[in-house]
Amino acid sequence: MPDNKTNTHKIMLAVIGLAVLIMGVLLFISPPAVFPDPGMGLQVMRSMQLGGGFNLFTSPDQGDISQNYSDFLTWWSPGQYLVPYFFQWVTSLNTGQVIAIIITICQLVGLAGFYCFFKKIGFTKLTAAISLVFIACQQAFVVPYIFYNGGEILLFAFEGWFLYGCATLKKPDLKLLLFVLFSGWLGFFCKSSFLWIYAAGLCCLWTRISVNLAGVWPWIKKGLWIAIPAIIAILCIHIFYLSKGQNPTSNAHGIKLTLQTFGFPLASPILSGFSADDLLHGLLYHTGIPVFNDTWSIFILLLLAILSIWLIFKIVRNVPNNDYRLFIVAFYLAAVLIFGITYLRQLTISYEARHFRIIGLLIAPGLVYLASRAKTTYRWGVIALVAGIGFISVAYVVKGYQFNKNKSTRGITGIAQPNIDQASLNQVMKLDRENKDAIFVFVSDDIGLEIKHNRIITLQPIGADLKINMDDYVYKGFAGPLYIVLPESYAGPKEKLIMKSFPGYAGFNLSMLSDNYVLYAAKLKRK
Repeated sequence: MPDNKTNTHKIMLAVIGLAVLIMGVLLFISPPAVFPDPGMGLQVMRSMQLGGGFNLFTSPDQGDISQNYSDFLTWWSPGQYLVPYFFQWVTSLNTGQVIAIIITICQLVGLAGFYCFFKKIGFTKLTAAISLVFIACQQAFVVPYIFYNGGEILLFAFEGWFLYGCATLKKPDLKLLLFVLFSGWLGFFCKSSFLWIYAAGLCCLWTRISVNLAGVWPWIKKGLWIAIPAIIAILCIHIFYLSKGQNPTSNAHGIKLTLQTFGFPLASPILSGFSADDLLHGLLYHTGIPVFNDTWSIFILLLLAILSIWLIFKIVRNVPNNDYRLFIVAFYLAAVLIFGITYLRQLTISYEARHFRIIGLLIAPGLVYLASRAKTTYRWGVIALVAGIGFISVAYVVKGYQFNKNKSTRGITGIAQPNIDQASLNQVMKLDRENKDAIFVFVSDDIGLEIKHNRIITLQPIGADLKINMDDYVYKGFAGPLYIVLPESYAGPKEKLIMKSFPGYAGFNLSMLSDNYVLYAAKLKRK
């Protein structure tokens, strides 16, 4: 798509930037809720603010509740809570407000990074600007305005600039060494899954600086300039972080080959780029009421995989930019191979399109280029499709923001609390101020963030089938007052399972915090 002599691309960039700033102000006024993963990270921040060590999650010991147990958190990378920690330290704002600032900065920095990257690999300013419009329409772009998703938003801010570096550096020198080394560390700091993006990006970088060389040995020599700092970066990450605990790749559960094993990665361009996985409430890993049953889900997945392969083929065949074709092919193949093997080994990685967001971002300028050269009917079809996705995304933001602002409760952190009502939260915070040696028990990761003077335990929610591993729930011993906060829907077998988890306590008293939440209090030691 050739640039015209107007300032159309500048107008587009200004509109997108202004929209992000306006949403940032609204978000500062009414901060978002928190997804479970970053909610766990923010609990580590809480532990550190209360005097705990770096990256240590401190909670009552299951073997003796009177003692504390500290765990070095390696399941997620630390950026999701260390960045809010830093902003709180600098600004003295509450958690919700600094999260709003972080989201706004990350959105602007991420969009700028991808705009520069798209231009660097040969697309016009207008094509790059339209690509940002497409990205802004994706539901993944608007999710942080409703739920803080931690590493996802941090990674978005960084990965465009990482790709820009991979497309810019041309010769082996000190600048290349430092880029490879520090991008590995910084990307992992944002989100641990960056490591596969790191590998794919470095393959593109290696190919670019070696493409004009003849013979294997010159390629190897150029590759060493990338491999050595990359190995150092990964070794440091493993030695000083990953080796200290469990992570999603720690335990395999045998080999299992299914249609979705490689079908899901193959379908990633449409699942992520066109927000298909989000719009379907999770095609395989359901985040809401499933739209389709298992059989139909597999059928649709295979259809989307075929369409995705066709789309990648069309982009590679028709887009004339060699660097862009290199990035598309390298990242798509890396996603299929790495995640295919991951799913084959049944590692603890979910079937969610968010893991493949980089693919959905990379196809943006290619799709815009194809649409600009397609027949009018097809072009307007693509415009209508993207506009439809954008409309649904806007509706999602409006509905979610209104819910967070008008229905969710808020405590001292300022974040939206959808899992408890205001009356109940006020009483819980009052009990926290009145006690210094109590333990509060919740079945949601976010509510415990409002407790500042006492210890907390977060139990996993109990499903309707009542199937739980009691070893994960039992806390032995006695250690002062125990306050268990549960939804009223837990009345019956669920509440009995929860109280059974604390065998050292007797004399539980039930009191209604509100019509929807119940407090179970125990202060007596079982003899």
